[in-house]
Amino acid sequence: MCTNCGCSTTSKNIIIKEDKYAHNHDSKIINIHQSILAKNNHLASHNRDLLKAKKTYAFNVLSSPGSGKTAFIEKTLTDLKKIYKSAVIVGDLATDNDAKRLQKSDAQVVQIMTGDVCHLEAEMINKALQKINLDQCRLLIIENVGNLVCPAAYDLGEHKRIAMLSVTEGEDKPLKYPTVFKTADVVIINKMDIAEAVEFNQELALTNIKAIAPQCKILMVSARTGEGMENWYEYIVSQLHQQVLIDK
Repeated sequence: MCTNCGCSTTSKNIIIKEDKYAHNHDSKIINIHQSILAKNNHLASHNRDLLKAKKTYAFNVLSSPGSGKTAFIEKTLTDLKKIYKSAVIVGDLATDNDAKRLQKSDAQVVQIMTGDVCHLEAEMINKALQKINLDQCRLLIIENVGNLVCPAAYDLGEHKRIAMLSVTEGEDKPLKYPTVFKTADVVIINKMDIAEAVEFNQELALTNIKAIAPQCKILMVSARTGEGMENWYEYIVSQLHQQVLIDK
């Protein structure tokens, strides 16, 4: 994970912008990582407190590259824009292409370009939140960097974590990358419109997900055709409604 790969401290080159358009070596590493994650978790707690105060509900979406994550988020924001005022924080190593695409949904968009850091961290999210008018934001979606390893270690202050895989990635994805699925609240299986064409074994995929992450709600969708997206929207509405009741 990123706690072992050397990119677990925030890079000085990270850009956050509003997109308008040998001996004892192991023990030392563990101590450093614990310190990094402790700081991150502390900041994540502050993010959650801020979001709660502003009555903004946040979803952190994680997937590997090519899963259709951006298309899924774009359709979500577009279809729900008449119901919720929304914002999206987009994490990418480079380019703001996804942010420009998501701007078409009329949501507030903030781009984080992480440079050589392969995940988002709570500190990055905190800075991004300062660029969002949270008084005009009920639904916040965080599009994490495309990676099924490193992002799983970092709490960003979200309310729910969403793990996504597509039918083109293979039914054993949850077995290969268990941490991201074990820490998820919902697993989205995307691109169901081409499942038959790629000979996706749905039963095996569901078995693997349930074995690794029995706590997860599993939703099968096609962001391209809209198949199954209503179930996802119902989940969003239920979570936001539940939060309103808690806040009361």
